[in-house]
Parts: sequence; C-alpha cells; structure tokens
Amino acid sequence: MELVKVASNSRSTAVAGAIAGVVRERGKVDVQAIGAGAVNQAIKAIAIAKGYLELDGIDIVCVPGFSEVLIDGQERTAVRLSIQPRCSNGSHP
Repeated sequence: MELVKVASNSRSTAVAGAIAGVVRERGKVDVQAIGAGAVNQAIKAIAIAKGYLELDGIDIVCVPGFSEVLIDGQERTAVRLSIQPRCSNGSHP
C-alpha cells in the first residue's frame, strides 16, 4: 500500500496531486498525518483530489483510522486515511 505522509506545512494542492496520481496508478492510497495542522492539510488535499479524480470519472471515499508510529524513539498516534474508489454498488474493492 502506497503511503503519502502529510505535514502541517505541506501544500494541499501538491498532496492532492500525489493522492490522485497514486489512486489512478494503484487504485488506492493511505494518507498519514500527525497533529491537527497536518490532519487539516490532509483533509483539504483529499477534497481537492476528489475534484481532480472526478474529471476522470473516479469517485473516491475516505475511511479514517489511527495507527501508531515510532518517531525519534517515541510512539505517536497518527491519523491514517485510506482513500479508495467507491464501487457503484456501494461496496469497496
């Protein structure tokens, strides 16, 4: 699974382009953010990527969750957002 890491200073349009590119190429992507600012940028990027992908006829859904990551020897909780195309029958691939 491809992972896009987002920081509070990430440009939402650049992240959106990365999300859209991975979804087009691999079908799904996970977005990881730690902290309120990073989560804000990630959500904005997903909304922008949704617009990019709609031009290609791809409708995406976002499934939120948490994951534990080790940074500089400390365990941190990250928000992990799984992005995947919505199936026409409502189920997910």
